[in-house]
Amino acid sequence: MIIVPIKDGENIERALKKFKRKFEKTGTLKELRARKNFVKPSVRRRDVLKRAAYRQQLQTMEE
Repeated sequence: MIIVPIKDGENIERALKKFKRKFEKTGTLKELRARKNFVKPSVRRRDVLKRAAYRQQLQTMEE
């Protein structure tokens, strides 16, 4: 459970912003979306390798 301490006189928008930031850091929504549609481990591994190759290609182009 996420707890956001609010000081006296603190703006509710600021507290809501803190809550959203904490919620984003937990990764709950990301995990929920990932669980929604199952991806086989072999496909996940393939995607990771593709991303790594793409990043490496970008890095070599910069140099």
